[in-house]
Amino acid sequence: MAAPLFAAVVSMSAYCLAMAIQGTYPFGGRSRAVNDLGNQFVPFHAHLRDLMHGDASGDLAFNWSSAYGTPFLADFFTYLMNPFSWLVGVFPRDAVEFPVFLVTLFSLGLASALMTVFLGRIHEGSPWLRALLAVGFGLSAWMISDGFSDPMWMWGLVAVPVMGIAYDWCLGRRRWVLGALLVTVCWAGNFYTAAMATIGMGLVLLVRVLLDERPAGERLRVLARAASMTLTGVLLAAPVLTVSLKASKLSQPAPEALYKGPPPINGYLAHLFPGGLVGRVPHISVGMLCLLLVATYPFIARVPLKERIAWLGLTAAVAASLVWKPTILLWHGLAMPNGSPYRASIALTAVLVCVAWLALARRPRPAELLRGAAMVLVLAAGVSTTTYMNRGHGPWILAAGGLVFLALLLALHRFGQDRRVRRGLTVALAGAVFLSSMYTVLSTTQIRDAMAWWKPKRTYDRQSLAAYEQLKAADAWPASRTDPGPHAFASNDPMLLGGQGGGYYSSYLPATTAETLQGLGAGWFIEGRHTRSFNDPVSRAIMGVSSYLVKDAGPAGFVQRTASAPPLVTLRPAGTPLAGTIRDAGVFARQERVLGARLYEVPAFVRSGHGNSDGGGEGDGDRTSGKDGGTSGKGGGTATRYTAVCTPGTEAYWHAPWLSGKVEALGRTVKANGKHPMTSNPLLFLGTVPADGRIAVTLRTAQGHVIPQNPVGCLDRAALDRAVRHLRDTGPERVEASGHGISATFVPGTTGTAVVSVPATSGWQCSVDGGPARTPRTLGGLMAIELGDGASQLSCSYRTPGLRLGLAASAAAAALLLGVAATHLIRTRTLRSSSRSQRS
Repeated sequence: MAAPLFAAVVSMSAYCLAMAIQGTYPFGGRSRAVNDLGNQFVPFHAHLRDLMHGDASGDLAFNWSSAYGTPFLADFFTYLMNPFSWLVGVFPRDAVEFPVFLVTLFSLGLASALMTVFLGRIHEGSPWLRALLAVGFGLSAWMISDGFSDPMWMWGLVAVPVMGIAYDWCLGRRRWVLGALLVTVCWAGNFYTAAMATIGMGLVLLVRVLLDERPAGERLRVLARAASMTLTGVLLAAPVLTVSLKASKLSQPAPEALYKGPPPINGYLAHLFPGGLVGRVPHISVGMLCLLLVATYPFIARVPLKERIAWLGLTAAVAASLVWKPTILLWHGLAMPNGSPYRASIALTAVLVCVAWLALARRPRPAELLRGAAMVLVLAAGVSTTTYMNRGHGPWILAAGGLVFLALLLALHRFGQDRRVRRGLTVALAGAVFLSSMYTVLSTTQIRDAMAWWKPKRTYDRQSLAAYEQLKAADAWPASRTDPGPHAFASNDPMLLGGQGGGYYSSYLPATTAETLQGLGAGWFIEGRHTRSFNDPVSRAIMGVSSYLVKDAGPAGFVQRTASAPPLVTLRPAGTPLAGTIRDAGVFARQERVLGARLYEVPAFVRSGHGNSDGGGEGDGDRTSGKDGGTSGKGGGTATRYTAVCTPGTEAYWHAPWLSGKVEALGRTVKANGKHPMTSNPLLFLGTVPADGRIAVTLRTAQGHVIPQNPVGCLDRAALDRAVRHLRDTGPERVEASGHGISATFVPGTTGTAVVSVPATSGWQCSVDGGPARTPRTLGGLMAIELGDGASQLSCSYRTPGLRLGLAASAAAAALLLGVAATHLIRTRTLRSSSRSQRS
């Protein structure tokens, strides 16, 4: 166990030292919270901590904090099942970023340790030298460039050697039950990267079986054993798969991902060298020591030709599969990833380390090492002009450092017979691995930190912690919601800051939720896979928001405001038009129908100026229908002027979800950032209508714009106040919420339609007065339940789609596993008893 522990310590120490030199958290002031690490994983881990301490308004099945109520189990299975993620429970909430860092650190350490063990299974040899190569796997370019910002993926780094060990047991025809349990641990921890680990290590097993000297029938039995073990292990983790896949089918579709073809061959090969970072190219480097040994492997005479052909063929096949669209889809579950299409590079890093060990274990001769060094030199010359090699000095410095590894390997061959000298050279080699690994992390991090894309997100700072305290002090759940407001810190502010808001960013954001919130006037990003909180009073009233934060230029960065809000469950009269019975003219009509009152004056929107118009006005000869009956125009101008007339004293709101430009009206300039279908604008406040009732609007856009037919609505605040009072007066006597349910108690004999201010996502079931549970109807996308002739109790509960099927599959697999274990135990006892009888 000493060598695996040594690999873990070296890899973790090198990573920490690089972070300390760079001044990166937790060793300095620069935040690690870049990309999804800040937008998703720090908030998700904060929510996990709240769940563990009983501070969350929800449970594992449902998250009341985000998107005004959204399913959560798929998020938990996908983002938070790395066992190290659960360390968050032992740290204070304002220190959540530290356990998130530990997820990365401990995962890479454990992966290095387990890779040390696995390498010993494919060939015997010095465990200390195996440990040094395992460090290259733990701190591979994949980990530094891809895995570090996704704690869930870091479990994939662990899963690779674990799957390799399980398949090695199949090769030895032993420990089938334990192997199946290891498969379960890998797939439950993160099924996405576990699938890649399974394919990668399955290919390694196939090569090992092909090279095995046993009869063909026995080798086929090895493969059958591995297949049955894998299937059983995956089925044991079935709830993770069935819940996540069902949630994915119900989610808002991702932007279409197109594969633009493989990178240039020299750009791909350049990534065999450590220390650089360039765009969307497979990140495959495992360090100069491994690269030198991989290049040496073809020339080692001690290695049988058949073995060399098999392993080098596997390396080439995996490398090619990473950049060919059909196999890219196979690696990624038949779906082209949004983001890098090369996430399966982790499998190639494992294969490269295996080949490096097969070379080192054979103690390559000086001539063979020199031929390998010559290959590396030729490779360096071939990639010398690539951006990867010339963005920063790291790749060239580390490439030159390969001479140190060459010298040490030559010396180890020449003087390795002397035990003391061999130890000294091994220590020197370990020092070189440590320093080169540290500098690899440092160089790559410095290049990444210089890119605008990798600017850290705001997670825990003075302002966000103050926001958390204010939200906590004002929390009134479930009587009403306390909303963190539109996106200000991370993309999942409700989980980061607390409260119950509309902000939510996840691959599992339900399409029903995205459509409901956008249809009621909320904004979205990423084609609806990132929703935002409402920022207009009517939508807040619909959702029962009694307290919310808004951005402010003051030192706090925000200000908290309150509003009169109805309860989360309200009553509408019988006959209220529900889904499928009416088509709303626009967002203002939809809000009125959902709230059950006339609130807006929607004036005619008339073009009032000419000049450099870019569309939407009368007389424009190039007009097309837009969302909600909108119009679009094409032209080369930058300004278009319109007028509308409303009752003086009302509040004018603007709604043009796909407009990009500036809206000037009533002395204010409001920026719109819409882009169909990627970014949708929310309702925007223009100002109070002046005494003459005239609203002059100037649109300034760089291109042709798309606006609804009637983009302005004038809100009567007094009418809104009356509507809210009416809903409070006629509402239930009591509203209660559990982890994944909500109930309301009405005056006995209450009739009409109860509306629950929660998006009606698939899985909700509601019953009236203890009657049969039924799927609720919808009002503007919210749950609506008809109370019939009179009722006093409404109860709604969320059931996670796909969970029952997963549990059934898991139970079947568990029964099979127990049966196999029992049979093995009985057989073992019988054999032992027979052996004792024969001896006696």
